[in-house]
Amino acid sequence: MAKAKIYRQKRKWKYLLVLFAIVIGGLSLFYTNTLMTKLSLEERKRIELWAEATQQLINSDPEQDVSFLFEVLRNNETIPVILADMEDNILSYRNIDSVKMGNSNYRNKKLNEFKSNQKVHFVIKTEDGIPLNKIFYSDSFLLRQLHYYPYIQLGIVFLFIFMAYLAFSVSRKAEQDQVWLGMSKETAHQLGTPISSLMAWVEILKETDGANGFSVELEKDVQRLEKIAERFSKIGSQPQLVKVGLVETISNSLNYLRTRVPKSIEILTEFSGYENLVIPLNQELFEWVIENICKNAVDAIGTKGKIKVEIEQNSKNLYIDIIDTGKGIPKSAYKIVFSPGYTTKSRGWGLGLSLVKRIIEQYHEGKVFVKHSEIGVGTTFRIVLKKSN
Repeated sequence: MAKAKIYRQKRKWKYLLVLFAIVIGGLSLFYTNTLMTKLSLEERKRIELWAEATQQLINSDPEQDVSFLFEVLRNNETIPVILADMEDNILSYRNIDSVKMGNSNYRNKKLNEFKSNQKVHFVIKTEDGIPLNKIFYSDSFLLRQLHYYPYIQLGIVFLFIFMAYLAFSVSRKAEQDQVWLGMSKETAHQLGTPISSLMAWVEILKETDGANGFSVELEKDVQRLEKIAERFSKIGSQPQLVKVGLVETISNSLNYLRTRVPKSIEILTEFSGYENLVIPLNQELFEWVIENICKNAVDAIGTKGKIKVEIEQNSKNLYIDIIDTGKGIPKSAYKIVFSPGYTTKSRGWGLGLSLVKRIIEQYHEGKVFVKHSEIGVGTTFRIVLKKSN
């Protein structure tokens, strides 16, 4: 249970990291929107001043000094403005691409865009109050760019977090692979010497005990240890796949388990029609996969229940379902049950299902996952193998 809590804590950290990114993005969005509102108000005031200067210039006395008014008009170097008559014929414009404005279609399109952008337009009147011209304006380039800034910033924050998480995951996976390789090779090496010694002692016991004594059972256990050592040696390198019978391979594991699980746990199979099916497998490692999943099923069942192994296929894949009537797995743990160290037991390393995933996905190029589980009812693990593998 303690190891399960560790994985839940890791998931909480992931959620907190995402929440942190959302908070940063939200604060950035709020601040930028506030700034945009202020800039938009400032630009409106500048356009009001520009419109006022235009009106005074139009209604000014010919002898009046209008240099200040011209200076006001020239000072607008950022806000796009269109001056049109009352029939919407463009008279002049400012801060718009002059080359493009030479095209009549573009001019009309731009005018309609300014008219529909919900900005208040200004009407220039004569001294008698007769409407003479209209001024339309749009947001400056800076203000338009600022509108997208928080979204870009939020995207960069999420990208940074994603890249950091990806780098961490790759680094952690590489580290785990090195641990796997080192542990597997060392385990195989350490088992080799005592197994050789035990085999020699078994031969000596056979000479005194005969073929029907306890030396026969002892030999079986030594052979089992030898098989385990062989499995670990293959985990440390890329194992060779050989075409073998799928049903025979699964049956080998189930027959071994039947003599070692409580009689109250029934192991059933549904292999009808697949008895002669031959596919590329590493038989020893694949038997280990079946054993590990079934041992987990036995632990989940407890004292009484059933384990059933079924084979199905379609045009591309083979499906091996291992169904138990155990306590079930919560949906939140469907993926993390395959993580190294995850276990709900007080004892154990939590490596069984992690080995299963490695053997199936890395060595056999297949998939393994929790197909379905219901608390108090049972769990179905599914192994998917490609027919063309």
